Amino acid sequence: MAKPSKSRTDVPQGTLDLLILTILTRGPQHGFGIMQRLETLTDGRFQVTPGSLFPALQRLEENGWAKGDWGTSENNRRARFYTLTRSGKKRLTDEERRWDEITVAVSKVLQGA
Repeated sequence: MAKPSKSRTDVPQGTLDLLILTILTRGPQHGFGIMQRLETLTDGRFQVTPGSLFPALQRLEENGWAKGDWGTSENNRRARFYTLTRSGKKRLTDEERRWDEITVAVSKVLQGA
């Protein structure tokens, strides 16, 4: 019997900030590292392109939820490393609460349909 293949999909709309902030709780990370970590944590199901990720990182920085500093990556390239700010931690808590509310509401519909 053939093993079902994992299909790749875009990150659900409205969840990218939540996912990035969560990944940054582990410590500073550059954009490519964030993309790799997301792919690893989702067993390759979620795919984020640089065209989606970098505007999101810029938005997080502009809102004060993440801070970016230039450094050198593990392969000796110049990269911007992002860290979670105190304000970002609060935002993450708010986003987690919002996500919980959404998943509860969707579950209720699925169970009651």
